[in-house]
Amino acid sequence: MRYTPPNLPQFYVTAPQPCPYLDGQIERKLFTALQGGDSQRLNDALSAQGFRRSQNVLYRPSCVDCSACLSARIRVADFAPSRSQRRIIRKNGDLERAGTSPWATEDQYMLFRRYLDRRHADGGMADMDMFEFAAMIEETPVRSRVIEYTDAEGALTATCLTDVLNDGVSMVYSFFDPDATSRSLGTYLILDHIEIAREAGLPYVYLGYWVPGSQKMAYKARFRPLEIYLKGQWQDLTDPTNVATGPQPVKMDRIQDQVAAIQLPDGNV
Repeated sequence: MRYTPPNLPQFYVTAPQPCPYLDGQIERKLFTALQGGDSQRLNDALSAQGFRRSQNVLYRPSCVDCSACLSARIRVADFAPSRSQRRIIRKNGDLERAGTSPWATEDQYMLFRRYLDRRHADGGMADMDMFEFAAMIEETPVRSRVIEYTDAEGALTATCLTDVLNDGVSMVYSFFDPDATSRSLGTYLILDHIEIAREAGLPYVYLGYWVPGSQKMAYKARFRPLEIYLKGQWQDLTDPTNVATGPQPVKMDRIQDQVAAIQLPDGNV
């Protein structure tokens, strides 16, 4: 269904489908297209309101009886790595980072396939071919970079598709060598993106959604200070155990009201 209030981009709602994070729940998303010369500003504005980008679409969960998916970001200025995180940084000191334009390569796809086959063989991306992979990387109307990490022998070890926002970097999708378990590459990529944001003078690293009660998303709560987008504003996640785990039936605003509350780049509501 489409919702098009005056002076707003067109917003749509996806058909209900099984939730990938919480068993027994049904997922629904509010989304809009990124197109035209204002795409970057729209991405900046909506990312700060809990939206995520996938190719040329911005989306945010809008489930009927659940509000468990919470957009999460790390506050860079106040972040200090834990002892275990410092060990991970040292373990990966041999990796070389390089940022490139969003262009898919065969090496990236081969690493991506190994990562999916070992980590997410039953996931929604399991059947993605080279052409679909290239679309995921290259179809971006905003400032995006592919961050590649190579080892001392020059072998591609990890990759992250990263958007550059006006207030941070957003880790759109990352994948890495599934055999290099001792490196803890998933954690390292986040730690290095904190450094990337710090070097660029940007205040946040956007991690996507943190879902209390989902083991898949539990690792995000290990990065402090972590802010979550809750009830229309960013709040510190002070104690993950105090955030109710599992589906949270709430009285959701109507879709029309949700759309009307979105702040556009020009400041209009």
